[in-house]
Amino acid sequence: MKLLIDSFWRAAAYCLHPRVIALSLMPLLLMVAVALGLGYFLWDPALAWVRAVLASQVWLTSVLDWFDSLGIGGLQALLAPLLIVFAAMPLIVIVSLLVVAVMMTPSMLNLVAERRFQSLERRHGGSATAGAFASLGATLLALVALVLSIPLWFVPPLVLILPPLIWGWLTYKVMTYDVLAEHATKEERREIIKRHRNTLLGMGVMTGYLGAAPSLLWASGVLFLALAPVLVPVAIWIYTLVFAFSALWFSHYALTALQLLRAERAAMPVQATPAGTSTPTDSAATVGLLPPPPI
Repeated sequence: MKLLIDSFWRAAAYCLHPRVIALSLMPLLLMVAVALGLGYFLWDPALAWVRAVLASQVWLTSVLDWFDSLGIGGLQALLAPLLIVFAAMPLIVIVSLLVVAVMMTPSMLNLVAERRFQSLERRHGGSATAGAFASLGATLLALVALVLSIPLWFVPPLVLILPPLIWGWLTYKVMTYDVLAEHATKEERREIIKRHRNTLLGMGVMTGYLGAAPSLLWASGVLFLALAPVLVPVAIWIYTLVFAFSALWFSHYALTALQLLRAERAAMPVQATPAGTSTPTDSAATVGLLPPPPI
């Protein structure tokens, strides 16, 4: 718990570092450009398709007509844009995580290592290619889980539980590998994950819930649609900053855990061998020098 809290406040303090703020704006600019491009070419066709699907649902039309009779009009025009935005947000979150992992995590890991772990040896137990494949595999699993869980989102408590859990698991899988690939050997990385799996998964889930905070913007309904050109970039930047914080948090935690693991192994006492006796290794080494036993 002490390590968890210590790495948390250090990561929060590092978020104020100019380098971190500058790096958090780079994915934002890239993603805003991509989002605007896709929105320019795909928004109208997607909106027309969703409205056609909604219009084909007789029960939904009856519900909307009932709301109109109560004086709550305009829901039919508002429902289709909101559904598109809600459907796009999980993809934006996942893309944000991957962009942070590719563009930001190495830089922030170097920042943490330069300031706190200069003496920690880099043993290069992972590679960028292996990390990319691991991230891709975890992302595909997360996408499948998100798609399969969509029907459960209509159950009020589950919509607040399932997406952050899936995002948290993905954060845990991606960040744990990335922050240890440079410094730890494969065996050390596996040992740290074995010892700290529950804590690392909990960190991922916590950052997943932090990433859900911008969803409050979507609750503003008509106001959100009116201010979408401003609120969408702000929300994406918040997502990116949350994932930047998670990269810093995992870096502080994992590198400290690696440092403690190496210190623990270095302090392990060497078993003394009594004088006049030989270890099993020594005996085995001298077997080849003795004459064969008599038949």
